[in-house]
Amino acid sequence: MKHDLKKRAIRRLKIVEGQVRGLQRMVQEETYCIDIINQSCAIKEALSRVEDLMLENHLSTHVVEQMKSGQHTKATKEILSVYKLAQRKQ
Repeated sequence: MKHDLKKRAIRRLKIVEGQVRGLQRMVQEETYCIDIINQSCAIKEALSRVEDLMLENHLSTHVVEQMKSGQHTKATKEILSVYKLAQRKQ
């Protein structure tokens, strides 16, 4: 994994960890429902950013190597698999 992307992913995951703890606290304290939903949406967005970083890393390392080594079919299948997952989220 590229060092800078790993560092950014870890940082984002720590932020998500704190957000989830905050969300738990909000539920325990029976915070206003809309505020809980807003926090939940923020967590989903933060996780989506982690996914973006992981995809960037995969494309710039593994897929490049697969293409160089003649594993075009494997690289294409992986890219399509991620694309299909992204389509389901919409």
